[in-house]
Amino acid sequence: MSRAFWLDVLRHGLQVLVFCCLIAVFTTLIWPQAGYGAQLVYSVSIGLLIWTVIEFGRLLVPAEHCHRDPRRPGHGWPKGWRGVLLTVAGIGLGYLGGNRLAAALLGETMASPARDQAIGLAIAIVAGLVASFYFFTRGRQAALQASIAAAERDAAQARLMLLQSQLEPHMLFNTLANLRALIGVEPARAQHMLDRLDGYLRATLGASRAPAHPLADEFDRLRDYLELMAVRMGPRLAYTLELPAALRDRPVPTLLLQPVVENAIRHGLEPRVEGGRIEVAARREAGELVLTVRDTGAGFDPQAPPRAGHFGLAQVGERVASATAGQGRVAVQSQPGAGTTVRITLPIA
Repeated sequence: MSRAFWLDVLRHGLQVLVFCCLIAVFTTLIWPQAGYGAQLVYSVSIGLLIWTVIEFGRLLVPAEHCHRDPRRPGHGWPKGWRGVLLTVAGIGLGYLGGNRLAAALLGETMASPARDQAIGLAIAIVAGLVASFYFFTRGRQAALQASIAAAERDAAQARLMLLQSQLEPHMLFNTLANLRALIGVEPARAQHMLDRLDGYLRATLGASRAPAHPLADEFDRLRDYLELMAVRMGPRLAYTLELPAALRDRPVPTLLLQPVVENAIRHGLEPRVEGGRIEVAARREAGELVLTVRDTGAGFDPQAPPRAGHFGLAQVGERVASATAGQGRVAVQSQPGAGTTVRITLPIA
């Protein structure tokens, strides 16, 4: 069994021990002549034996007859009559064995009066039921939270893949439109652009459909895309890609930066006769991965509503939020005529 399992068992055992100390206070009020020390020995002996039988006894129940427990897959609380039977067995064995163990530890040889035994048994039953119900509800709550978290992750994953499936055709359609315009005026450049497109699509379609990949792969795809755009724009497009070696293997959502770069070209550089420059950089700041896309294009008003039909910065923000459970951030700095800077911050872990 794993270390996490034994840590969980230890935590439960300490909780039971505290509960036994409280029971000993109650029983001392009933039998003050025995003293708290003796009552504590009886309470701990009975309580820990009840807990031991229940805690490890449920591991003997087949997994299909147990509620799912995220900490111990397949061995949560037994369902139906099996759970009731385990509780009854734990209380019975714990009371009988715990009484004998406590008497041996205290050196007592005389049997307690029948009335005291009945009261002690009632206390053990009530305490055992209360403790069992406590652990049952805690386990059920943990299982429910795990199910909710899994459903949220599945929904986020589905949304992430949907956005990716939207972004890839968006880039392809833009490229084909540019290629069509170039064929009539410069066939040689169009052929070169088509070769670049063929290589880019082969790399893209051959890649894994996983929601994340190393940052180096993201930069490689950016380089392919920018080279493809440079065929059409020529000297009007200049770019730099800065990726430190220490960050090459860091996982990021696939196609995270491409829509940002595409927007920079389409809405920033293309409207300017002289074109402009795009700088893409990755660095580590205060335990976070910071990705920056800066262009010297036309700029825009960040407060203006996004144009209909564009898969742009709003979708990037959604992807970052989905992929990082809300821990990532997207910040935009821009103004008309002064270029745009998009800063994406992701948790390193």
